[in-house]
Amino acid sequence: MGSDSRMYPQGRGMEIERYVLGTLVQFGIARTLRTRVTTAQVNAGLVLLPALPGVRWRLIDAWLIAIGGAASGATTVDLIGTASAATVKLLAAAVAGLTQSTILRAGAANATVLADGASFVQMDANTAVSASKTGGSLATSTNIDYFIEYTADAA
Repeated sequence: MGSDSRMYPQGRGMEIERYVLGTLVQFGIARTLRTRVTTAQVNAGLVLLPALPGVRWRLIDAWLIAIGGAASGATTVDLIGTASAATVKLLAAAVAGLTQSTILRAGAANATVLADGASFVQMDANTAVSASKTGGSLATSTNIDYFIEYTADAA
């Protein structure tokens, strides 16, 4: 099923922003999302960018900050997407690097991204980007601030 030109920008002169299922999508424009995610929300998994028909999210950069204490308990605090119909960790931040009030940027020590820049390519259409964790339950920190620089591409 292809995208409908009445819904999504496809050519020069068309609008580059639309509401898709109640969410304003600005195609091809770099945006930054800052979300303070509670420890409980990280443990449960929280959608940061929703699954929208005809929209492919593309990560440009990401960084995390532990709030209220250093992260502990989990192995990694993650940013999850979907590529080629498989769940992928766009960012796996080791809790050892999530000390209180310290910026942990994608690609730095303790902040692993996918090989060959695969964390920074278009994700599958109609899939979300989410906060998550690997290993035991995240503890000690009260929140993790997720900063995501991203763009939306038309599918």
